[in-house]
Amino acid sequence: MTLASRAMTRLANWPDLAESPPSCGTGRALCAAQCEIVHFHSDHDVDLHLTDRAIRRYEDHLKTSTAIRMVPGSRWVTIHLEVDSDIDLLLTLVSVALQAHLNGHLAGDDIFSASCNDR
Repeated sequence: MTLASRAMTRLANWPDLAESPPSCGTGRALCAAQCEIVHFHSDHDVDLHLTDRAIRRYEDHLKTSTAIRMVPGSRWVTIHLEVDSDIDLLLTLVSVALQAHLNGHLAGDDIFSASCNDR
């Protein structure tokens, strides 16, 4: 079982997430009531939808992680799953994303961004 499959299996059991087709058309997605949260694009790459506020709050940590790729102007971060601890990182960031989306958005937050990083 790949790391992405293991992560998807664990997240599929979270009550605030439901599987749906990804808006980008590639892979599998998990959505919350407000928007898409996670896109699984391959056995190793996962895109996670954050808000502007969450990205700003955790930007220093996100930029220093070797498992995370950020695209300027995107509300999605890509997590590259190479080792088991990357799954733990993904689960933590999914929790951050859910809280960010559930707690509402500031003006300018692009909550319905369909443009994940898998372009």
